[in-house]
Amino acid sequence: MADNLLGDFLRARRAQITPAAAGIPDFGRRRVPGLRREEVATQAGMSVDYYVRLEQGRERSPSAQVLDALAQVLILDEDARLHLFQLAGVAPGARRTTPTQRVDPELRRLLDMWPDNPAIVLGRGYDLLAGNALAYALFGGFERGANLVVKIFLDPGGRSLYPDWEHVAAYTVAGLRMAYGEDPTEPRINEVVDMMLAQSPDFARLWERHEARRKRMESKRFRHPEVGEMTLWMNAFDVKSAPGQELIVYHAEPATQSADALKLLGTLAATRRTAEESRP
Repeated sequence: MADNLLGDFLRARRAQITPAAAGIPDFGRRRVPGLRREEVATQAGMSVDYYVRLEQGRERSPSAQVLDALAQVLILDEDARLHLFQLAGVAPGARRTTPTQRVDPELRRLLDMWPDNPAIVLGRGYDLLAGNALAYALFGGFERGANLVVKIFLDPGGRSLYPDWEHVAAYTVAGLRMAYGEDPTEPRINEVVDMMLAQSPDFARLWERHEARRKRMESKRFRHPEVGEMTLWMNAFDVKSAPGQELIVYHAEPATQSADALKLLGTLAATRRTAEESRP
């Protein structure tokens, strides 16, 4: 991975802001996409030389005031702003020790107490550490030891599972970029990123956008081969006893076609499980 993470982020986000969005008059053709370095520096109230040194990695200790000004010029949302601060080593928690990959037994039991809600626990590299029966049925063969990023980008079934694949892919990469910014030295995240950059052009394209976003409650559409399409809401929770682990729980709106489809999926999964347990 490159060691000029702050500069890479600034360049990528600068290229995505149009002069009109930044309130800058645009006259004639432009040789670079987005804003020029001079425009960012002027809007942020700093010298062009200082900003150039930031992008080139020759200046690595910007103040919080400088970062705030850049966040405003680059129109960063809350998550992207936090990511910027983390890359500069200013935000709290910029470094972490490698989290454990062991899921607490009580958390495993909690997953099984939600038979009507798909629930999984992810590690920092988006490895699946645990899940309940309905989650495994939803994701189709997504058993323990699998990786969500690999599932989405390299498994053909991942593209068919998500009707809105491009949105899901971008959302996943932004979440991984957020985790990477919190600790660029974390071995498993680096391993996953390097592997995906080498194997998936789609991942590489999205990774170069430098979008960073934490998980929020949102809906996702699924196209399951057995029960058809359904829309599920997703809630994400940090596991306080194991920093870096996330609990993800899905649910369907009551009295909807999606709720019926999810219930049917649970019935099919339970029937298969009963048949397997009854085999001699």
